[in-house]
Amino acid sequence: MIFPLKRRCWVLSVWLMLTVPVVALGHKPDKTPERSATENMVVDGRIAAALKQVSAERIRANIEKLVSFGTRSTISAQDPAAGAGRGVGAAREWIKSEFERYSKDCGGCLEVKVDTFTDPAADRIPQPTEISNVYAVLKGTDPENAKRIVLVTGHYDSRNSGILDTKGDAPGANDDGSGTAVSLECARVLSKLKFPATIIFLTVAGEEQGLNGSQHFAKMAKEQGWNIEAVLNNDIVGGDKSAEQDHSVVRVFSEGLPAAATEQEVRRIRGLGGESDSPSRQLARYIADVGRAYGAGVKPMLVFRLDRYLRGGDHSSFNQQGFAAVRFTEFREDFHHQHQNVRTEGGIEYGDLLKFVDFDYVADVARLNAATLASLASGPAPPANVHLLAKNLENDSTLTWEKSPGGLASGYEILWRATTSPEWEHVEKAGDVTSATLKLSKDNVIFAVRAVDTQGHRSLPVVPLPER
Repeated sequence: MIFPLKRRCWVLSVWLMLTVPVVALGHKPDKTPERSATENMVVDGRIAAALKQVSAERIRANIEKLVSFGTRSTISAQDPAAGAGRGVGAAREWIKSEFERYSKDCGGCLEVKVDTFTDPAADRIPQPTEISNVYAVLKGTDPENAKRIVLVTGHYDSRNSGILDTKGDAPGANDDGSGTAVSLECARVLSKLKFPATIIFLTVAGEEQGLNGSQHFAKMAKEQGWNIEAVLNNDIVGGDKSAEQDHSVVRVFSEGLPAAATEQEVRRIRGLGGESDSPSRQLARYIADVGRAYGAGVKPMLVFRLDRYLRGGDHSSFNQQGFAAVRFTEFREDFHHQHQNVRTEGGIEYGDLLKFVDFDYVADVARLNAATLASLASGPAPPANVHLLAKNLENDSTLTWEKSPGGLASGYEILWRATTSPEWEHVEKAGDVTSATLKLSKDNVIFAVRAVDTQGHRSLPVVPLPER
């Protein structure tokens, strides 16, 4: 249909109104078109070079060493001497020695610690048992930003078919020697660099007994007031060599409604349609951006649920304490190779054996983790007190925020996406300001604000709260 001239002018005017770019308050409109938020991450040459240092051979050696302890059951031999190189105690001491070796190589840059506690008898713990988390801290170089922490973890304990069996072999090559190897390799590679913020490389025990190690560590962090911005949990990232495996992707699970949200906060989230905008979801989206920017070799597949169906992992311990945390897991698990005694029955091989692990795949997952840790630790803190003004009924949308703590930010960016979109679709620079008005209706999109430094490092996005 051809409209009359007057009608065509009206249609053109409406179209222009709907496609006006972002206007930052106090600034002229940016005449360039909006950019895709997924194509806007700057690649840091230092980080890219570090990722090339990730070694599949080193990862293989580490997983092979973990398997050599026979069993790493949390309730197995705690004394490495008494166990004669077998049991969780021997594994603990070896992991500690590896962190210490990395620290020696970087001139003592890592502070190696052991978080030891005793859990009482329970369903999966027949008697009071000492549990140890081993971790290394790469302290941030900037006094203010060093208070910010990003963390990678995997569990070094293992199990076979019987959760209380401490004598049978439980090699745990994939579950979770692979995740432990990711933490170790990230520590080895990233300890050669310096970052404004702090990185913690963690390995926990007690996961198979009920997330005991991670629960204790997360509670300790909460009680001590640690500012943990992101937790990356790697559990079963070995890329099991089953025929149906997809070695090009890794699943990234993230909670929707935050586990630590109060009833009032849950009501607000539901009222705003923010069920898919928890801090953990923002972390998952950040990981997807990093994966595209650095081409780690494996694509993050965002799964918008806490974990696999009716299952759980160590990241949930951090979620329960209010921290943003996600889980990395291979695309397709082979359950014959998990929580099984080593045996062959009916032509099927059971057991979590070294030969089923794809070490190149684990290396790619380690690169993705390292790129995410380094990007977050290099960048500024997220902006504080982000709000969307809602006092008046209007189609324009005005956002306000306080400057990013720590002084690293040189400017801010506004993100938005359709309410039905899983990832951020659009981004506009707002400059070094603390408010911006957009010719977009808050009814139709989800907004967020992130901080940017002079080198292009970006913070996690923050979704605004309404301000009436």
